[in-house]
Amino acid sequence: MVNSKHPFIPYGKQTIDEQDIQEVVKALKSDFLTTGPIVDLFEQRIAEYVGAKYAVAFSNGTAALHGACFAAGIRDGDEVITTPMTFAASANCVLYVGGIPIFADIDPKTYNIDPKEIRRKITSKTKAIIPVDYTGQPVNLEEIIKIAEENNLVVIEDAAHAIGATYKGKKIGSIADMTMFSFHPVKHITTGEGGIITTNNKLYYDKLKQFRSHGITRDKTLLKEYHGPWYYEMQFLGYNYRMTDIQAALGTSQLNKLDMFIEKRRKIVKQYNDAFRILDEVTIPFQSRDSKSSWHLYVLQLETEKLCCDRKEMFEALQKVGIGVNVHYIPVHYQPYYQKLGYRNGEYPISEEVYSKIITLPLFPGMVNEDVEYIIRNVKDLITKYSLKSNG
Repeated sequence: MVNSKHPFIPYGKQTIDEQDIQEVVKALKSDFLTTGPIVDLFEQRIAEYVGAKYAVAFSNGTAALHGACFAAGIRDGDEVITTPMTFAASANCVLYVGGIPIFADIDPKTYNIDPKEIRRKITSKTKAIIPVDYTGQPVNLEEIIKIAEENNLVVIEDAAHAIGATYKGKKIGSIADMTMFSFHPVKHITTGEGGIITTNNKLYYDKLKQFRSHGITRDKTLLKEYHGPWYYEMQFLGYNYRMTDIQAALGTSQLNKLDMFIEKRRKIVKQYNDAFRILDEVTIPFQSRDSKSSWHLYVLQLETEKLCCDRKEMFEALQKVGIGVNVHYIPVHYQPYYQKLGYRNGEYPISEEVYSKIITLPLFPGMVNEDVEYIIRNVKDLITKYSLKSNG
C-alpha cells in the first residue's frame, strides 16, 4: 500500500470557477432573487442542449420527479415500475402521489433496469415506468418505450446521472415522455440543489409549471373566473418547489462548461479502465454500443470469490489512505421504511448480488492526473495484497 499524506479525494465534488461566482453575484445584485428571468434562461438553455421543446426547473431533483409523477396522472393505487438499484428518490416520488413502486431487477452487465423484468411486472394497475440511467449509462430506451407504447404507459426517465449522455445518437432528455436531471453538487453541473424536467409534451409542461408553484395559475385561458389583472387561482394542491435565480445563475454558467466536464470524466474513466481491465479480481463497467455514457460514477465490481477479503475490508483500506470510495446504491427495498411496506430481501437477486460486490471510485472534473494515478496505484496494491492468486 502507498502510505502517503496525499489529500483526501472524495468520490464526487463540484467544480466552481470565478466566472460561476461572478454570475451568482450578478444575480444577487439583480431585481430578482427567486424564480425570475434567469430561471427562464436556464430552462431554455437546458432544453436547447438536450433537444427538448420544454424544460421546467425545480428546487431539487426529487421535487422534479414528484412533479413528473403528478403530471403523468399517477394517483392512489397506481403502480409504477422502477429499479431497486438507485437512490430512494426514484421510488419515493411514486409514494408521494399515492402510487405503488414496483421494482424490476437489473441487467447483470449494465446494472440498468432489465426490460424483460419490466414486462414481467406489468399489471392492469401499471401507469408508468421510471427507468434510471445508472452511473450515466442510458437504459435500453428503445425497448422500454416499445413496452410503454404497447401498454399505454408513461416513461419518466430518471437521468440524474446522465446529462450529456446519448442513446443511439440522440441526447438524453429528448427521448422519454419526461426526463429528470439533477444538479446536486456531485452531479455533472450544479445549482447547489436543483433539478429539472425536460419534455416535448405541452400538457406535461403546463402541469409541471403549475405544480411547482402551489397549483396556482394566472393563465386567463385556464381560469374558472376572472376578477381583474391581480387574479390567480389555485386549481389543485401543488407545492412550493421553485428554483431561485441565484441557483439558475450558477447552473447557466456551469452549463457552458458541461461538455468539457464530461470529456474530463471520460478521460479519467479511460485511465481507470486501462489500469483495471487486466485484473481478474475486478470487473470494469460495461459500456453499451447503443449509448455513450456521461459518467457520473465509476463503479468497480469486486470478484470477491477471487479475493481473501470482503468489500468492507477493501472499502475501509481505501478510506484509510484518503480515497473517498462509496457504494451506489443500497437497493431501495433494503431500507427499513420499504421493509415496513412489505418489500422483502431476496426478491431482486441480481441487484442484491451486484450491491454486495460494487465499490465507487472517485470521479469528478477537478481531479488531477496525480489523483487518478494515486487511486489506481492503491487499488492495484490492495488487489495484489488480497488476491487469492498472490496468497495461494
